[in-house]
Amino acid sequence: MQETLTMVEPWVQNGLREAQTISTEHALREAAAISYLVGKGYYPQVAHQIVESWWHH
Repeated sequence: MQETLTMVEPWVQNGLREAQTISTEHALREAAAISYLVGKGYYPQVAHQIVESWWHH
């Protein structure tokens, strides 16, 4: 449990920051997508870059 929560914490915090300027739904979708990609084996920073590239060209 702690390992999982520790891994997703940066993306939760990122989503909370982004929710202040974009919709909460969008921020949650990004955090979920990043977590999904990490679960599929992507390095966290690579997963973040991939997801950000979908919306922030």
